[in-house]
Amino acid sequence: MVGKVALVTGAASGIGLASVDLFLAEGYAVVMVDRNERGLRGAADTRENVLPIACDISDPEAIAGVAAQVLGWKGRLDALVNNAGFAHFAPIEETGLEVWRQIMATNLDGTFLMTQAFIPALKESRGAIVNIGSISGLRASTLRVAYGTSKTAVMHLTKQQAVELGMHGVRVNCVNPGPILTEMSRQVVTEEIRKANHDVLPLDRFGEPEEVAEVIVFLCSTKASYVTGQVISVDGGYEATGVGLPALRGAK
Repeated sequence: MVGKVALVTGAASGIGLASVDLFLAEGYAVVMVDRNERGLRGAADTRENVLPIACDISDPEAIAGVAAQVLGWKGRLDALVNNAGFAHFAPIEETGLEVWRQIMATNLDGTFLMTQAFIPALKESRGAIVNIGSISGLRASTLRVAYGTSKTAVMHLTKQQAVELGMHGVRVNCVNPGPILTEMSRQVVTEEIRKANHDVLPLDRFGEPEEVAEVIVFLCSTKASYVTGQVISVDGGYEATGVGLPALRGAK
């Protein structure tokens, strides 16, 4: 008997790798996809029941090869997590078309193409898809014109996919991480940034990749069998924050 199979893009680190580990703990075999071949191999070598595939998901031809490898490995796919993403922060006037297109090609096109490639397998397994958006797709912020726009599009793409694929038993949801302490963010989050986030994070701390992974794996499980077309933020309350929170900090 072949157990359930999950595929996670952007699997070499951060939220992707945390999701891989949780899927493994739940008994899944896991396909790990990442364009960082060195990092991917390093992560895969310390784990069992995984299939590492180096791939740039913005390349349609490469994705076709991934689909063939995945189905050749276990013959099925039950969960697809479209986590891979690319970010570049710059003012609007300094965001060149090449960067804009690179971000859209990875964050939006890659999510669309990966899902499209595995629709037949997911229909057969009546599986689940989780697309990874971002709190930047819900709340505009400086320097993120391309990244935020791409993630807003991912949220709507999720709803389109949920509506069309629901009749085949395939569920599609979107998870929006907020301030999460990944390897990348640890390098750029300064003490000044941490203090600034104190006033917009009701839980008053950055999240961990494992906390996002818990929601991702839940949405792929039978426990979420009637949940589809939803956009769920894992953000410590960031999206809910309104006017007045800074002034109320420390209020008795």
